Amino acid sequence: MQTPLNLKYTKDHEWVSIEGNIATVGITDFAQRELGDIVYIEVETLGESLNADDVFGTVEAVKTVSDLFIPISGKIIEFNESLDSSPEEVNSDPYGNGWMVKIEVNDDQELDNLLSAEDYKDLIGES
Repeated sequence: MQTPLNLKYTKDHEWVSIEGNIATVGITDFAQRELGDIVYIEVETLGESLNADDVFGTVEAVKTVSDLFIPISGKIIEFNESLDSSPEEVNSDPYGNGWMVKIEVNDDQELDNLLSAEDYKDLIGES
């Protein structure tokens, strides 16, 4: 199972990559394995400003539907539209082509609340 060291993580099994004041968010390798085959991603919050831990969308797998929680406060400025036609990219490449949204970050101090790769590995029992 992959847990890239250069990313931050949440207890809700999402990853965050930061470039300047833009955060790219997706679900972790662990999460996609737990969900199984992903068939649909819904994000209806494009253009909205949300607070950390608000629901920004849902991911539907063959066996369940799960909420997606925004890891840090900000405005959702982009949705990965390729997931409309190829949601399975979340399964095959969760840290690359399977990214979900980009967020314009309101307060970069909130990044301190995210987990390091080591802390995330401890959470999922992978250390």
